[in-house]
Amino acid sequence: MTTIIAQPLTKEAFAPFGQILTTEGAHHYPINNGMTERFHDLANVELGGENPRPLISIFRGQPYALPLALTMVERHPLGSQAFMPLHPRPFLVIVAPDQNGVPGTPLAFLTEPGIGINIARNTWHGVLTTLEQQGDFLIVDRGGDGNNLQEHFFDTPFSVELPKR
Repeated sequence: MTTIIAQPLTKEAFAPFGQILTTEGAHHYPINNGMTERFHDLANVELGGENPRPLISIFRGQPYALPLALTMVERHPLGSQAFMPLHPRPFLVIVAPDQNGVPGTPLAFLTEPGIGINIARNTWHGVLTTLEQQGDFLIVDRGGDGNNLQEHFFDTPFSVELPKR
């Protein structure tokens, strides 16, 4: 079993797979008579296929134990999928490059508390991987006609771990 060590989530490292949802360095301006700061256009919401419509949901994730045996990744060919934690804890993000229609070697990222991600359309990724305790996430993804889910099961699982401290 190949071991994957989670790395810190950075805009540069995650760019091939989507965007990071953070106020740090974001375009922003005051609204509501100066009482609110709008951090504008943080992610590219992608909606393709027949009759697409945006969905806003809350997912409640149960915590995973580490090391994680990664047996499957999925992708959504018709739309992006954003995950914004509604709790102040990090979570694990797993993505993989596409190699001729199948996932290549996965990468794992550990978010900072309060940082979300937007996974680009048709990007291989792991499931919502909450750590330590149950966590709620605000999700923005695609509804509409068509099959927007493809799953790939690895012949040999990968082991995902956090770096040694």
